[in-house]
Amino acid sequence: MSPSRFRMTIRGKLIVSHFFAILLVSGSIGSFFYLNAHDSLLRQLQDRLQSSAALISRTFDAEKLGTIKGPSDMENPVYLETLRELRMFRRMNKDIAYLYIMRKVGEKVVFVVDSDETDRQAKPGSVYEDVPVTMLSGFTGLSVDDRIYTDEWGSFLSGYAPLLNGMGEYLLGIDMRADEVKRKFHILRVSGIASLFGSIILAFLFSQYLSDRFTTPIRLLISRCKAIADGRIEKRLAVETRDEMNDLVEAFNTMSGHLASAEKKKQEAFDALQKSRDELEIRVEQRTRDLKEINERMSMEMAEKIRAQKALEEAAMTDPLTGLLNRRSMMAHLQHQVARNHRSGEPFTLLIADLDHFKKINDTYGHAAGDHVLIETAKRISAHIRGQDIVARWGGEEFLILLPETDIDGGKIVAEKIRQRIGVMPYLWGGKVIPLTTSIGVAPFIKDKPLDDCIRRADYTLYKAKHLGRNRVEWEEGENPLS
Repeated sequence: MSPSRFRMTIRGKLIVSHFFAILLVSGSIGSFFYLNAHDSLLRQLQDRLQSSAALISRTFDAEKLGTIKGPSDMENPVYLETLRELRMFRRMNKDIAYLYIMRKVGEKVVFVVDSDETDRQAKPGSVYEDVPVTMLSGFTGLSVDDRIYTDEWGSFLSGYAPLLNGMGEYLLGIDMRADEVKRKFHILRVSGIASLFGSIILAFLFSQYLSDRFTTPIRLLISRCKAIADGRIEKRLAVETRDEMNDLVEAFNTMSGHLASAEKKKQEAFDALQKSRDELEIRVEQRTRDLKEINERMSMEMAEKIRAQKALEEAAMTDPLTGLLNRRSMMAHLQHQVARNHRSGEPFTLLIADLDHFKKINDTYGHAAGDHVLIETAKRISAHIRGQDIVARWGGEEFLILLPETDIDGGKIVAEKIRQRIGVMPYLWGGKVIPLTTSIGVAPFIKDKPLDDCIRRADYTLYKAKHLGRNRVEWEEGENPLS
């Protein structure tokens, strides 16, 4: 071979091949775990944001926010109470930077309430520019950013959820500061880079060690061959490699030691196999423990999601203030009762009770007193009906009572008991006595008539009770004369 051509020693080839082989394996494993950890961290942050947004959004009723239109409404009690609750939720979780409620007005998205406590707080009615697609999705369902967004308030990862009774027009937003997210990603990258550099150093050292293990006997054999060529045959090689190279060295020394060397190799191979088996068992045991931990964690997460789903379903069917059924849930019970009436002719009667002059309570004693009165009224009504009867908060200060297997006469008796219970026993709030009465309309269901007819007749008799002076029970046995 021409001396001018490139020549690489066996040692150099072994170093390069082992170095890149080890680096490829360790780098691939390291990259896999880095990317997996990165995606896992992002998914965990997104799940936390989505769950937090879903839970907090159910505490706010969009129907109460309709009066908040612009900066002039910042003294509105509803605005102040909502702002207080938003800031309370934000302080409860140090990872949350901002909480806010948005309204969709046509093609625009505007602020309703912003929890920011600085002079950069967004005023009601302020237009949010450059609305991300994930925010628009949050008006109708749970949504979370798939990347970090930057706006005039900074860089954030955000989650969104529609408000209760929002009808696709209101959402709750949660912003997590990107600084914290970036810090966690930075730690992950530093760990990955450190692991990569460690792999490179170990690969270099280990490749040198392996190449030396291969090439040292070769150099000694070359030296011994030159010595033999020079006539120095009395010198024996004293090298022990414990592999096939050891046989070649022994051939230079003596053939008589071949059997002993072969037996030694056999034992060494057995020890190496035993060691490999032990190491394999340790790795299998470790992987088994890892898989078991992952399965347990996934089972716990699944159970938590199921519990959260059940809680959301229950919240969707009940009134959050009084704990009674809400209007939608009551409609389902009414439809079921109508079906029973059509099958068996079983009668039922509806009562609609409305608290008299309820607005004066809010104006005189405050909304907290009004809420207390509604809760206490729900308890009093529930205490004076049978176990099979159903009561719901029909709206505002109105309550609808379904009396199965009850005709008009039975309905009048129950209505009168409820009226007396509310009117006779005053309500107490802050050491003050709050007098209160109620008006009740009674209407039986008429077979072959629609359910709306029965509800309209109950509404009409309630109106009649109000018109005749309140604090009374009125009933209508036939069709509503106004229908």
